[in-house]
Amino acid sequence: MYRRIIILISIAFFIVSCGSKKKAFEMEDAATSKVVTMHYNNEAQFKTLNSRMRLKYQDEERSQSVTVSFRMEKDNTIWMSAQLLGIPLAKALITRDRVSYFEKINKTYFDGDYSLLSKWLGTPLDFDKLQNLLLGQTIYDLREDRYKLTESTRGYQLVPSNELDVIKKLFLLDPQSYKATAQQLSQENENRNVTVTYPKYQRVSGQTIPEDIRIVANESGKGTQIEISMRSVILNESVTFPFEIPSGYEEIVID
Repeated sequence: MYRRIIILISIAFFIVSCGSKKKAFEMEDAATSKVVTMHYNNEAQFKTLNSRMRLKYQDEERSQSVTVSFRMEKDNTIWMSAQLLGIPLAKALITRDRVSYFEKINKTYFDGDYSLLSKWLGTPLDFDKLQNLLLGQTIYDLREDRYKLTESTRGYQLVPSNELDVIKKLFLLDPQSYKATAQQLSQENENRNVTVTYPKYQRVSGQTIPEDIRIVANESGKGTQIEISMRSVILNESVTFPFEIPSGYEEIVID
């Protein structure tokens, strides 16, 4: 079960991802440009983050909750250690060029770069998209494409100007904090979609950090849900990332 959670936290939203454009665009509309600029101006600024997570995973076959120690060095490292009733279950270490984890129940591990994991999952992955998801930033960089802005009581809604895009994207930003309140990606031809919502944020040391995150992914009629509650958040204290794959564990090999 924990193996599924680690993978889904890392890539749930990538099931409809085909990579992002690298070219930066000049915004056509002044209002759109202002909203996008404020979104990035209000990105949480810190060196390290340390917290406790309550993580609930549910699919059509099972439902389970675990406690996760979560640490991050912004732009460089994400570390997770999961426990169930105080019993260690698994650890994961994610860096800009590597994904590693092991789980104790089946005594298996994975240690490889994003290209191997991307090949396994059939879709491209990267560190920045995962970090954005966890910090309430838009998964895609809004400065790398043109978007249409719509204002409503729910906030600022942004959708790509190119309606012919294979991937349908929708981003909803809070009108006060400019943080993401919802992100939707869908690939209709493949019957795939994912929705990420942020029901609640918290203020920590002057920064706005998600308190609750919900991920709902559907593919060919099968759904998976992940609920993340981030508690006891501490910023900019010294953290370590202890990680060592135990001897005797079986490697998960991606052909």
